[in-house]
Amino acid sequence: MMEPVKTQVQNSIWSWKGYSIRYQYAGNSGPALVLVHGFGANSDHWRKNIPVLAKSHRVYSIDLIGYGYSDKPNPREFGDKSFYTFDTWATQLNDFCVDVVKDEAFFICNSIGGVVGLQAAVIDPQICKGIMLLNISLRLLHIKKQPWFGRPFIRSFQSLLRNTALGKFFFKSVASSESVRSILCQCYHDTSQVTEELVQKILLPGLEPGAADVFLEFICYSGGPLPEELLPQVKCPVLIVWGDKDPWEPVELGRGLYKFRLCRGFRYPP
Repeated sequence: MMEPVKTQVQNSIWSWKGYSIRYQYAGNSGPALVLVHGFGANSDHWRKNIPVLAKSHRVYSIDLIGYGYSDKPNPREFGDKSFYTFDTWATQLNDFCVDVVKDEAFFICNSIGGVVGLQAAVIDPQICKGIMLLNISLRLLHIKKQPWFGRPFIRSFQSLLRNTALGKFFFKSVASSESVRSILCQCYHDTSQVTEELVQKILLPGLEPGAADVFLEFICYSGGPLPEELLPQVKCPVLIVWGDKDPWEPVELGRGLYKFRLCRGFRYPP
């Protein structure tokens, strides 16, 4: 009996607004799927999913700018204007579909990638055919979700992280194999999946030049859209998937998002 042919996953670079963006792709036929990673991750986080999905789909997985092996422009180059925002990443995602995928696509998104996917669908409803949200970030540290009396303290602490050596010290403390492994063991219910391969897939891009500035910029980003604000604006079908063992954003909180989609079904092509 012949061994089944393994799907080959290709790496490539896309030039976007003068920046180099790494992406992966596989599959030759079927609907287009674009996989969008979460905070601190990259397209390698989908390494087990891509070959399986590529058996019946054209699959693309992108490194959002600032993450993975995509360029990491220094946020200070943009002055007072924030660069690492959901508008930036959503625009990147839509442009990727136009330039690389050259087709409408379904978005499969994890964590903050879900907010990116929703924002992209709001910006250009013609590109996204449907969205699957896997444990989307509810952005619990968003300024709107903090008590009014604590907001000045939050702003001051964010400024301290971004503008003093404290931020770089904090990043250095988490950018190690031991810290990454510990963090992953907190968010993976099945800790057997926290292998050395996974640790290195997350850690190594975080040691690239500019990664510390991107990390600090995002953890100090407490504005922008919330998923519950974006969902009512999305025209395409949305499927919300939530692991009931999520230790950081419990499934009970996730269930609250369903009220925005009760009248919309998610129809996936056969």
